This record gives sequence, structure tokens and C-alpha cells, in this order.
Amino acid sequence: MSKRLSQKSSAGFSLIELLIAMTLTLTVMSVATVLLAQALNVRTRTNSNNDALADAQRALNIMSREISEAGFNLSGNGIVAGDTGNDAEGNSMIRIRSNLNRFDETASATARNGIGVTGEDAGEDIKYFIHEAANTNLLARFDEYGEDGGSVTVLANRLDSLHMHYYGAKVSYTTSGCDVTGVSDAEVNPSAAQYVVIAVCVQLNAVGKFGTPGYQPAQSVLLVSDVTLRNANLPTY
Repeated sequence: MSKRLSQKSSAGFSLIELLIAMTLTLTVMSVATVLLAQALNVRTRTNSNNDALADAQRALNIMSREISEAGFNLSGNGIVAGDTGNDAEGNSMIRIRSNLNRFDETASATARNGIGVTGEDAGEDIKYFIHEAANTNLLARFDEYGEDGGSVTVLANRLDSLHMHYYGAKVSYTTSGCDVTGVSDAEVNPSAAQYVVIAVCVQLNAVGKFGTPGYQPAQSVLLVSDVTLRNANLPTY
């Protein structure tokens, strides 16, 4: 009797028990796979988003700084109205001029007294615009006198849009979609502007495929910068 009990106690799992264990294991592994896929997609999206937003923010800072210098050591506000407006796609472009090296004793007399010397007058005649390449909008900066024939620098990619608005004084507004709205004052001609509002919409690509684990839809993020032109109020001083 004791021998039979010993044999029974040392018996392995039954087929039903193995099937149940395997089912539970597969279920746990499936859930873990879904969670891992979601985590990887979120991480991919986060890294990609951080890069896109960092590029756009850096570009917006550069634009804001250079546009604020428009008209420096010139008689007007420095915005070239004839080369400022909207392109065929509705994106804004702006051309600004300033005599930054007017008091730089290391520069030539020609460069100090005007704008037009290649190299020395780099950064004094700038145009910002959107360039479409490979189904992507690139924010480009063209420096007329950076080098012979001008130089082009891409400041940011994956943009949805660039909108610039011109006002005679500081304004308040709200945002909606990829632009500002509800502005407290009407726009003026760029050549008469004292205050510029820049709205950059950043395109964040979708991650994964729709209906699959970890899918993240595409979306856009709006970045806005307010710029006061330093030369705008000179007649009042």
C-alpha cells in the first residue's frame, strides 16, 4: 500500500494541467508583448517629438532675435515689404535688413556705412521662408551677404506652417489650431509694423500603424513668439 502511494505522489502534471499552464503563459506573454510595443512606440514618439520641438524652438529663438534687430542703424523698421508676405501655400516669408556693424571699427568703411559687402555684412540682409522638400516643410534662412551668391541654412524641419502677423503696437491674442486668433488690434503693413507675432506649427509624425499596439496618431504643436522691433519707436526718443 505504501509503495502505491509513493508512486502516485511522484507522478508528473496531467495533460490538462499542462494545457492550462501553457495557456496562462501565452496570455501573460501576449500582454507583456503589447505593453512592450506600446512602451517602445511611446519612446520613439517622445524622442522624435523632442528633436522636432527642439529644432523648432531653436529656430524660433533665432528668428525672434534677428527680427528684433531689424532696422538697427537704419531709418525704417528694417522689414523689406516687397519681399515679405505669404507664399502660394499660405506660409509667411519675411526679409529684414539691419546695419549691425555700423560701429565696428574692425569692419571696412563700406561695410560700416551700408549693407552689401559679402562676408562683412553677413547677417544684415536675411530672409526667412518655408521650403518644401520630400513632402516636408523646411524652415530656411537665406543670408544675402553670408558668402558669394548668398548662403542658405535649414533651421528646422517637419513644420506644418509658418504664420507672421504685423501690428502697430503690442497686442493680445489667443491660439487656435496652427495660428493666433482673437487679436486685439488689426494688422498693419509690414513696413509700418512695430510688433510682430510669429506662429510656428510643428508636425509630429504618427508612430506605428493604426489599430496596432502602441499606435500614436500624428498631431501638431503650436509655438508662438512675440517680437518688438527695436527700431520701431526711434522717432519718439
